[in-house]
Amino acid sequence: MMRTRPLKVALLGCGVVGSEVARLMTTHADDLAARVGAPVELAGIAVRRPGREREGVPSELVTTDATALVKRGDIDVVIEVIGGLEPARSLITTAFAYGASVVTANKALLAEDGAALHAAAEQHGADLYYEAAVAGAIPLVRPLRESLAGDKVNRVLGIVNGTTNYVLDKMDTSGAGYSEAIDEATALGYAEADPTADVEGFDAAAKAAILAGIAFHTRVTIEDVHREGITEVSTADIVSAKRMGCTVKLLAICERAADGRSVTARVHPAMIPLTHPLASVREAYNAVFVEADAAGRLMFYGPGAGGAPTASAVLGDLVAVCRNKVGETTGPGESAYTQLPVGHMGEVVTRYHISLDVADKPGVLAQVSTVFAEHHVSIDTVRQQGKDGEASLVVVTHRAPDAALSAVVEALRQLDTVRDVASIMRVEGE
Repeated sequence: MMRTRPLKVALLGCGVVGSEVARLMTTHADDLAARVGAPVELAGIAVRRPGREREGVPSELVTTDATALVKRGDIDVVIEVIGGLEPARSLITTAFAYGASVVTANKALLAEDGAALHAAAEQHGADLYYEAAVAGAIPLVRPLRESLAGDKVNRVLGIVNGTTNYVLDKMDTSGAGYSEAIDEATALGYAEADPTADVEGFDAAAKAAILAGIAFHTRVTIEDVHREGITEVSTADIVSAKRMGCTVKLLAICERAADGRSVTARVHPAMIPLTHPLASVREAYNAVFVEADAAGRLMFYGPGAGGAPTASAVLGDLVAVCRNKVGETTGPGESAYTQLPVGHMGEVVTRYHISLDVADKPGVLAQVSTVFAEHHVSIDTVRQQGKDGEASLVVVTHRAPDAALSAVVEALRQLDTVRDVASIMRVEGE
């Protein structure tokens, strides 16, 4: 039997995602009520600029006083899609204090202060749901948090930023340079006017922190995530990857150590074999591989950003939270019981692809090989070509600790016969 008193929802933010959430709540009101077991009513919308035209958004619901909206006392659920750290953090904690549960898409805030937000939600007997914070419409947070709750996740590997994937895909398929590809992404709306958060890996690092925390039941913040962006990826790197039967992707990689005593989280460009499913993820799409003891390998794929896809994830969380409200219960909160330490990037075992500009004379390869041997790094393949006193040397290593590989690179730079370390890139996905 459906309860008649509606569940009231406050929406904080009415931009690309927020306006789509408002539209879907209005057009799908009957379906939402049937799925929840009670009417779901949009009670107020907080915005920064009230005079802006918002198609399909009732003007009588719009306010610039977000604090007053969440303090009304009759709000059951607050949806936060304004982003950033403040005032989002204060508004969310205030919502908990006034009896509301929260649905958010705020990856930056969760990656920095997720533990405190979970604690506030638990203190006030409220829900904190955030499927939309990672990979847009792709169901990923809930499968990790609920569907795989009885399993042991060992690795999460994926493409979680559509802007960078679009740029790298265009560099690979059309031969475009980085600047040309980012300009095209901006023109198509895949990249912001200031794409720093995407291309420098901050966005992906926040998502990696969230995924690692859920997957390994331990607290991971964005400060724990090793981060490298794609601005240094060159056309030569793309060509080298092709010669190896690989392509270049910006990957978020969260791993449990082999001994199970620590975890690592990192974001960086990497070459992956064309035979790996992630290699075929094109344009602005996202995809994430999850490796678990019992479930084996699972792949989640779909649009990772945009108004409608992100709003879909928000509405999914809204239905779950509203069902909990009707049932007078709450869903799963933070699970950080393992309290595993987060390891340093230097401890990660990986492979390197290193391109060197060297003098074209006898003994150079022997010198380079000696450097690798002195640091206990085994070489997988070497490719050399030279002309008129100049040569290029491409070395691909076997797996070794990242710290050892970094030491190799520094030692190579000290050799008189090495003119330049032209590029360094990790090799993953084997």
